[in-house]
Amino acid sequence: MKSDNNPRHIAIIMDGNGRWAKRRLLPRNFGHKKGVETIDRISRYVFDKGVEILTLFAFSTENLRRPKEEVSGIFELFSTYIKKNLPDMIEREIKFKVVGDISVCDDGLKTLIADAEKQTEKFNRGKLNICFNYGGRADIVNAANKLIQEGKTVTEQEFADALYTGGLPDPDIVIRTGNEHRISNFLLYQMAYSEIYFTSTLWPDFKEKELNEIIADFKKTNRRFGNIEQ
Repeated sequence: MKSDNNPRHIAIIMDGNGRWAKRRLLPRNFGHKKGVETIDRISRYVFDKGVEILTLFAFSTENLRRPKEEVSGIFELFSTYIKKNLPDMIEREIKFKVVGDISVCDDGLKTLIADAEKQTEKFNRGKLNICFNYGGRADIVNAANKLIQEGKTVTEQEFADALYTGGLPDPDIVIRTGNEHRISNFLLYQMAYSEIYFTSTLWPDFKEKELNEIIADFKKTNRRFGNIEQ
């Protein structure tokens, strides 16, 4: 069927922060700071357009292999982001959730995450999911082990509910910025029928106009989900 309405769920692989900084002869973490500013701008715009869910790939399980200084800087940025934006999320009634394995976070960051999730858990004007220390393969393995431990029969619905994103609809649109054409272990199970868009724009330069063009294209797409042309 054609997607005449807005997408319910947009997911974005936010790629290109480091290269954005390098082109300006700046440290990589400066690019990550600029990328956080883009999160603020794009997330606000997405929810103002009536999109229900925005899922952002901020930090992968593989990113832990990066230089210690860069990883520490990203963790610090994430902490600062939550502190700065929680009041606004509460005011705008945006539900905040971290998707991934946060066992690698220190106690202070874990407390921040838990507090932000608790204070926003009943909101429904928009849902902001930050994938942090997330990997699609790990997500699938964790879901399988969870169902085994619970002794449940594995159906597609039971499996979907056991994933980190359990209870959410699959993304309608997946966007990757940064001129890379791969999905990098992101939402492997969930994006089975997502419309995937690759853009050469580096994440700090990603603008509302380009997002609008992607959404407009999505609305023209005939999404058959394995069925024949209607």
